[in-house]
Amino acid sequence: MQYVARVPAPPLDLFIDDVYCLTGVPRHRRMNVPPMPSAHLFLNLSGPVRLWDCDPSAPPAVLSDGWFMGVWTRRFLFEYPTPVRLVGVHFKPWGISPFANLPATELRDRWVPVDDVWRRSLDRLRNQVGDLASPAEALRVLEGELRSRLAGAPSPGLGLVQHAGERLETCHGAVPIGALADAAGVSGNHLAAQFKSHVGVTPKLVARIYRFAQLIVSVDARGPVDWSGLAHAAGYFDQAHFSREFKDFTGHTPTQYLALRRRFPPSPGFPPDSGPMPAD
Repeated sequence: MQYVARVPAPPLDLFIDDVYCLTGVPRHRRMNVPPMPSAHLFLNLSGPVRLWDCDPSAPPAVLSDGWFMGVWTRRFLFEYPTPVRLVGVHFKPWGISPFANLPATELRDRWVPVDDVWRRSLDRLRNQVGDLASPAEALRVLEGELRSRLAGAPSPGLGLVQHAGERLETCHGAVPIGALADAAGVSGNHLAAQFKSHVGVTPKLVARIYRFAQLIVSVDARGPVDWSGLAHAAGYFDQAHFSREFKDFTGHTPTQYLALRRRFPPSPGFPPDSGPMPAD
């Protein structure tokens, strides 16, 4: 598949890691996706996408048009159509907040149709983007839509969350939450409440996800892997805790994950393969 992405111009880059187009035939249709420090917008221009929560009590979903996803705290399964034609947004964990007039907790571990967030907009967006053959033009249209929806005045508490979130991003989660609160001059409870409002989860959980993401992208499956060293470098100081969290987030032990990574190496220049793994 072809992955074309770019970082949007300011001020969108404060809330968005990249906008992207994904096209072509997937090497693996079904992917196991661990928690990552992102929220998402997908505009699907191809066949239906299937999503499964790893929670067996949650029903699977078949999504054909477009949807938002908040921050996920557990893994899910994602099945691509054939072929793929999808335009998307990787929001920072706090990034959906200024674009969506609903509590972030309603997007935590959920997929929500675009029209539930942006009323009566999906057909217009899909028609605009779908008529464009060039990924660059499609991204320009999507970026323009995002720019038009960026709230003029930030909602209360978003600046605090953004500042603390940027520290977590820079440090890959390896900063005590108490230190974040002290630096901001607020209580830990206040910081947690603002994160729940704008991210949907606590800063402690965001830090865990950043820490795990840093570890995953540090794995080089081409040679021997020092899991203990990688875990320590990512901020895990308890090997048993690291092993439990790794299994919770991926569904695999580190040894099983490494075997899969060697069996299915990521495509060069294809960032979405850094964490997700084939599930078929």
